[in-house]
Amino acid sequence: MIGPYGYCADISRTWLCGDRPASGTQRDLFAVARQHIDENRALLKPGVHLRELTEKSDRLPEAYRAHRYPVVMHGVGLCDEYPIVVYPEDAEHAVYDAVLAPGMVLCVEAYVGAEGGGEGVKLEEQVLITDTGSETLSHYPFDPALDR
Repeated sequence: MIGPYGYCADISRTWLCGDRPASGTQRDLFAVARQHIDENRALLKPGVHLRELTEKSDRLPEAYRAHRYPVVMHGVGLCDEYPIVVYPEDAEHAVYDAVLAPGMVLCVEAYVGAEGGGEGVKLEEQVLITDTGSETLSHYPFDPALDR
């Protein structure tokens, strides 16, 4: 979404549709995606190199790697998806040499769905790097029907 002054806003939420309660599988997928987002978001602070984010990022369980989102996180602002932070197993393909600084905004992403599983969960948070750490900019809630 292009917002005020041409700045990009980028968040994703998976919602349960219909009137049935979430299944155990749906709750499990959501829990893995939420944990992945939270662990990677915790790495964000000024002075951290993008290469370090690649090296320290949470690794999805093997069952979900084939269909994962292409990046762990990416920059957002006047352009989208630049620079990118790739998964550790993809480090040989694209690792940018930059350092996080106050004022930068990144989106932390996760898609969790097993190959042949038929269901998946996509979540994303937009995060501002501050002088002392980071601040989550996306305040839209996660679906309470899926969140444990």
